[in-house]
Amino acid sequence: MGIVIVGLIGVGALFYGMFFNGPDLSQGKKSILVLAVDKGEQPGLGGVDMAFMVDLENGSIKKFTPIYPGGMKHPTQPAPGNLPGTMLLHDSLWNNDNGEGMEYAKEIVEANTGMKADAVVAITNEGLDAIIDSIRPFEVNGVVSDLDATSIVRENDQLYGNGMTRGEAVMVLVKALSTAAKNPDKRNTMVQTALDEYSKGNIIMSPEGSFTSLLATKGFDALLN
Repeated sequence: MGIVIVGLIGVGALFYGMFFNGPDLSQGKKSILVLAVDKGEQPGLGGVDMAFMVDLENGSIKKFTPIYPGGMKHPTQPAPGNLPGTMLLHDSLWNNDNGEGMEYAKEIVEANTGMKADAVVAITNEGLDAIIDSIRPFEVNGVVSDLDATSIVRENDQLYGNGMTRGEAVMVLVKALSTAAKNPDKRNTMVQTALDEYSKGNIIMSPEGSFTSLLATKGFDALLN
């Protein structure tokens, strides 16, 4: 199984001031479930290979909680594709209407962790790669990298012997995106590219709605530390 990283976490850092035609995420304490999706792994939008709960307070990101999908199951929904048992979080977007699949993902996370999401965002590896490509040369830990997002994570993932959890490996990429976003020109390019990927279906939101405000003015190090 390919290792995915999705930058909803990274894109979430850019979009911490977003609004939906749904719950107002800019006021009070809210949570966004971020799904990292490998687009080519299975039918539908793709396989969920990593997830994070992003806790917001008055529109600012306060906490990231990594959620490894392995073994997390829906309490009642049958598995798709003639697979046995109930639906795994990894398979929640398989051949489903995206809105329905993201609701399944939210239900699975709540049933297994107790964490409730006010909104769900999924970003594919293709969407994240487009954002990275738009701001090259891209530095990771101060070193220019020509790798795609998945390969950057693989360099740090515990499956490759460096002792990091998958969540920690994803955060290496998140911090690199956050560092790049300190440059106003790169930040604007990242936002515009993300909006383009949203229009292409590589970034999906539920409840569905359009962005009415994008605020990307705060320092990201303070949000991630």
